[in-house]
Amino acid sequence: MRRALGTRGCCLALLLLPPLLLPAAGASPHRPRLQLGGRSGSLAAADTACKNRPLDLVFIIDSSRSVRPEEFEKVKIFLSEMIDTLDVGERTTRVAVMNYASTVKVEFPLRTYFDKASMKEAISHIKPLSAGTMTGLAIQTAMDEVFTEEMGTRPATFNIPKVVIVVTDGRPQDQVQDVAASARTAGIEIYAVGVDRADMQSLRVMASEPLDEHVFYVETYGVIEKLTSKFRETFCAVNVCALGTHDCEQVCVSNGGTYLCDCYEGYALNPDKRTCSAVDMCAPGRHECDQICVSNNTSYVCECYEGYTLNPDKKTCSATDICAPGRHDCAQVCLSNGGSYSCNCYEGYTLNPDKKTCSAVDMCAPGRHDCEQVCVRDDLFYTCDCYQGYTLNPDKKTCSRAITSSLITTEESCKCEAIAALQDSVTSRLEALSTKLDEVSEKLQAYQGRQQVV
Repeated sequence: MRRALGTRGCCLALLLLPPLLLPAAGASPHRPRLQLGGRSGSLAAADTACKNRPLDLVFIIDSSRSVRPEEFEKVKIFLSEMIDTLDVGERTTRVAVMNYASTVKVEFPLRTYFDKASMKEAISHIKPLSAGTMTGLAIQTAMDEVFTEEMGTRPATFNIPKVVIVVTDGRPQDQVQDVAASARTAGIEIYAVGVDRADMQSLRVMASEPLDEHVFYVETYGVIEKLTSKFRETFCAVNVCALGTHDCEQVCVSNGGTYLCDCYEGYALNPDKRTCSAVDMCAPGRHECDQICVSNNTSYVCECYEGYTLNPDKKTCSATDICAPGRHDCAQVCLSNGGSYSCNCYEGYTLNPDKKTCSAVDMCAPGRHDCEQVCVRDDLFYTCDCYQGYTLNPDKKTCSRAITSSLITTEESCKCEAIAALQDSVTSRLEALSTKLDEVSEKLQAYQGRQQVV
């Protein structure tokens, strides 16, 4: 996330969330200096068993134009070495990194990484933004977008310190005084470390009181890594949980010189603040399932109602076609009904009592057809017909009385009579002609006989 501004400048800022950083004895009140020498073997050995108290720790790197690439790389090394000294984890120290110049970019918030390797890998890929030095904007963005529970900051009831350490080599180009005051009022402790040409007055305006414990200076980026040892001493606290003197039933969380009890996932802290009781992981408000929560000992899994499938996020559900092939057990027809379904049958079949399978039926059985007179079954279908003396109407269902051949019109009757008379007349004439031909034939034969006698 970025916020753009048009100004330019040069400074490097670094935000942290730890305890105190003490100036070297005898340092100038105007430019307090850190002693960066080695430590005795006994102190180094003590560090091995020393754990810092839980912090919500935010680094803000100002990558303005005056910070050369090789110097910016030294700042990244410093951040990685700082992470190595911390007791990093979800229940211990959480770390976020911001990067700014004229714009502000949250490289990763407090909720993203809980192991050192992932944090250091992310830091190695940070690129400088260049241009101006909007330190006030960076602090304001930290308050608005990083120190929030949504981004991983733990609730105020946890009493986890929030501390800002600004490391700069120049002068802020915006109104940092009011923003820093608001941050301090909100419970953020601000440490200011100047590098090289840093404006000491700006550092003092930003830092928390007492200033001699919150304002420091190093001469170059080449020695900034050595601040790690000072911060290591500052963060180191007695780990009461490691001493084994606590009375927590499950989890002990060291908190400076004291401790708090916590419980494993799936358990809740009892009112005595020491013992734990198993909880119903599927109780309202304790899970993220969209539809069905299935408790699984100290965890849970999400499921969906019939007709829905679990999305890849394993939490939400999407409606499915319950009548898709392979998703139902209907023998013939599946009817989707919201998130469920019912079975039906093709025409000519009826649903069996199991509500799934179907049996063939007589389509011409009473009540199953709409024929007025006669139903003729044809496999799974039927046609209508009529009794003798009736004809089927155009609707193919009802019947009307048929008109017989004797019922003819007068005109048709007259035509028939005329044809019959003509046929009788022709027949009579043909018969008369045939008789005359017979007579002529007989006469001819008689004549031929007489001729032969002569």
